Amino acid sequence: MTTAELLADALSRVREVVHAAAAGLTPEQIAFRPGPAANSIGWLIWHLTRVQDDHVSDVAGTEQVWTAGGWAERFGLPFDAEETGWGHSTEQVGLTQVASADLLTGYYDAVHAATLRFVHTLGDADLDRIVDERWDPPVSLGVRLISVIDDDAQHAGQAAYVRGLLTGR
Repeated sequence: MTTAELLADALSRVREVVHAAAAGLTPEQIAFRPGPAANSIGWLIWHLTRVQDDHVSDVAGTEQVWTAGGWAERFGLPFDAEETGWGHSTEQVGLTQVASADLLTGYYDAVHAATLRFVHTLGDADLDRIVDERWDPPVSLGVRLISVIDDDAQHAGQAAYVRGLLTGR
């Protein structure tokens, strides 16, 4: 298995959870929050997708799918286009209203496809490239991609958990 195949497999597992968490939900169910300060399925999936889009486009040197693909306009959220949800308040989470599960997974799938296109260009030596010197130690491409996968897996699991609370399955 190559580096690219390993990363693609991990990312595809996240995709399965995202789709299972969102499948067939109404806008009201997507917005459901199990408590006043809890995150909704819509916010969790939107946020994990925005972070992946932001981080991968940065290391790939491409425009974010969010803006390049017109997703910001389609979602119509009351945030700046560069917003990823990092550090959102409970009020901002509540403002993340998504019109449909198809819109949510459509954006996720577009980001997933862009991520896979980039990942399939990588070899082992690429993973050592420093992509962020603001940290000590500086962040390599490999560390950044694993961070994205880890964050995505956690948020996708949280979305699946909220769906279970909501639907009983």
